[in-house]
Amino acid sequence: MTKVVFMGTPEFAVPTLQALIEHYDVIGVVTQPDRPAGRNKQLRQSPIKEVAIQAGIPIFQPEKIRKPEALETLRQWDADLYVVAAFGQILPQALLDIPPHGSVNVHASLLPRWRGAAPIHASIRAGDEETGVTIMVIDAGLDTGPMLSKRAIPINDDDTGQTLHDKLAILGANLLIDTLPSYLSGELKSVPQPEAGITYAPQIKKEE
Repeated sequence: MTKVVFMGTPEFAVPTLQALIEHYDVIGVVTQPDRPAGRNKQLRQSPIKEVAIQAGIPIFQPEKIRKPEALETLRQWDADLYVVAAFGQILPQALLDIPPHGSVNVHASLLPRWRGAAPIHASIRAGDEETGVTIMVIDAGLDTGPMLSKRAIPINDDDTGQTLHDKLAILGANLLIDTLPSYLSGELKSVPQPEAGITYAPQIKKEE
């Protein structure tokens, strides 16, 4: 069975990790360090860390994934494939080169529209009629890698950031599981993103 390391942090990534656990050998999870949260500023685990603990999967929480010691930990895990969903750090080429099947990302937009950190909010704010999920092979750029598959859904008049988030989280998990077998077998080849239609969705600021 294909050995997978999963990298993700927020609630959006939870359905993807759960789906991978059902279908593959998830040998490790990489997530952001516990952060102070709430009025009491108590350390809070990421939703992905909570799922990994329940499943008994080894967890790695590097402050900076690009540091040599972090890369060495990942090399020792010896995974066949990395799967990423909203991890929260830019992945260096040295990391992407480790697994023989590369690294794939579950991105919450129809690329190349809304590359970046907050594609769900951007699609609503722009009045887009549809959005979706793209499964892509990660390169060293910001969501610039070649695409493996896409799946679209309409944005309804009553959709909010939260309702769209929840739909896309499940859509992304399902699309990933549908895509991986033909990708891992070599049958499915990635295609470059088109040059036309590129837009960016930077991180939402508190004042926004």
